Amino acid sequence: MKPDTARQALIAMALASLAVVTPQIAHAEKQVQCYGIAKAGQNDCASKTGVHSCAGEAKVDHDKGDFKKVPEGTCKKLGGTVDS
Repeated sequence: MKPDTARQALIAMALASLAVVTPQIAHAEKQVQCYGIAKAGQNDCASKTGVHSCAGEAKVDHDKGDFKKVPEGTCKKLGGTVDS
C-alpha cells in the first residue's frame, strides 16, 4: 500500500468509527415521559387513563393520557407535561 493510500484508509476507518459511536452518545440523555404530544398511533406505551393498553394505539393527536419519551428539558417546549 502506498503511504497516501494507507493514510486515507486510516482516516476512513476513524471516521467510520465516529459514525457508530455518535448515536449512542446522543441516546445517553435522560428520557422523560412527555404527556400530550404524541400523534395518533405514535404513543410509546399504555394510556394512563386506561383507554388502551399498548404503544401505538393512541386514537387522537395530543391526548393528555398518552406520552412520548423525549430528552429531559424538552417536554414543555413541545407543549406537553411531565407527570411526576
